[in-house]
Amino acid sequence: MSRPHKLTCHCGAVELAVTLSDGLATARRCDCSFCRRRGAVAVSAPLDGIKIVKGEENLTLYQWGTMTAKHYFCKTCGIYTHHQRRSNPNEYGVNMGGLEGINPSEHDPIPWADGVNHPADR
Repeated sequence: MSRPHKLTCHCGAVELAVTLSDGLATARRCDCSFCRRRGAVAVSAPLDGIKIVKGEENLTLYQWGTMTAKHYFCKTCGIYTHHQRRSNPNEYGVNMGGLEGINPSEHDPIPWADGVNHPADR
């Protein structure tokens, strides 16, 4: 899993080349108010591990609260592609379901991170 993997949104307007930090071993879900609604499983990539192959103009950014996390989505189909994490701004969380050839349901159980009680909220 160290080679770059193709990640696409649903409509194909956005394509990323992603090099993961530790393969699928970092897969997790988060129960913060945003992530539990989004429902995606995220895997980790270093900040230099994501290259936008196409569709940069089609990515839209969503931020709220502390404005630390940066969540990116396709403007056309609405699929979450990746986010710069609040828990570690030096890495990205990447939508595992958008990685070509990967089905998150085949990797259960996937652990949950406690985003409800985030240390930055104390």
